Amino acid sequence: MPTEDAIVIVGAGLAGAKAAETLRDEGFDGPVVLVGAEHERPYERPPLSKQYLLGAAPRDGAYVHDAGWYAAHDVDLRTGVRATRLDPEGHRLALDTGEELGFTRLLLATGSVARRLPVPGADLEGVRYLRTLADADRLRADLGDGGRQVVVVGGGWIGLEVAAAARTLGNAVTVVEPQPAPLLGVVGRELGGIFARLHRDHGVDVFTSTTVREVRGEGRVAAVVTDGLTLPADLVVVGVGAQPETRLAAEAGLEVADGVVTDARLQTSAPDVWAAGDVAASFSPRYGRQLRVEHWANALHAGPAAARAMLGRDVVHDRLPYFFTDQYDLGMEFSGLPAAGATVVCRGAPEDGAFVAFWLAGDQVTAAMNVNVWDVTEALQALIRSGRPVSPEQLTDPAVPLEELAA
Repeated sequence: MPTEDAIVIVGAGLAGAKAAETLRDEGFDGPVVLVGAEHERPYERPPLSKQYLLGAAPRDGAYVHDAGWYAAHDVDLRTGVRATRLDPEGHRLALDTGEELGFTRLLLATGSVARRLPVPGADLEGVRYLRTLADADRLRADLGDGGRQVVVVGGGWIGLEVAAAARTLGNAVTVVEPQPAPLLGVVGRELGGIFARLHRDHGVDVFTSTTVREVRGEGRVAAVVTDGLTLPADLVVVGVGAQPETRLAAEAGLEVADGVVTDARLQTSAPDVWAAGDVAASFSPRYGRQLRVEHWANALHAGPAAARAMLGRDVVHDRLPYFFTDQYDLGMEFSGLPAAGATVVCRGAPEDGAFVAFWLAGDQVTAAMNVNVWDVTEALQALIRSGRPVSPEQLTDPAVPLEELAA
């Protein structure tokens, strides 16, 4: 172990950057090294599939800190550098530059990587993924001013946001989703159908229960072949999920199970190593099990929580999952985690485009989604956290203030 009290953060995304910021805010004055594989300083990912992709938001707006912040706060930011080997017992981290860093504590914030499309032709030019700022720059150039035939593979959040951006820019867009509805695993078939109708209403072809079998082209993509269709394509965007970047942790002997396993303090199976953000499968006292949450809000809060835990503060990271999306004129926020077999009830009519959906397990709300209804997230999250028994009649009645349900 190095004699100097040094903290190394592997992963220069939102979680890593906010951890570095919190270390300084909490008074830690030892060396802080922030190592990132990308050639960019830390940035936030939500704009990449939303306003930035549309060309409606500046590049600088995506960055977590301005360019001078790291030097001003004595954070040694290493971009374009990969960690190749972690030795938790020896407290050493090897880099692909040949350098080896010593540390007293280390945070893994390596994030996740886009799942690849496992079909013939998926390596053709014109098949794109959206995970990084460089990906967004490339895709924005591809979409141009419209007139292209774009096939989006996957009807999850990223796929639907890309479809909305591509269509808004004037492209012909087709979404191919293997499940019976977009977002089936998150919101269920009925509410997933709302998103399918939204896109169809904006001129997008949405094919559900349809599986991609092959991407065809001579050097460059020309068509996508499904189990019943051949779809012309100038551009294919794949959004079939992400997987945690656990290689470094697994090779170091840390416990890994759909992410790097941590306790509620975000500490891993190695005593001086923590994990936060997309890569961490942290124990949730609220849900009584390991949870891996890939959304922006988790990275925003888990990075600081891990930093405080590394400094010996009393920390329990157990926030409600939260995420949001913007597609055309629809804005949505989702809080909580739907319980298996939950009943869904709505305040307002989904077909009218403005409503709140509640997931009820017995008489307790475990998750809620507000669509084009604003300034209710705080009340919805308070209701979920309270565990207070409520009836479907109370939830669906607009005359009952949401704030009173959690009181």
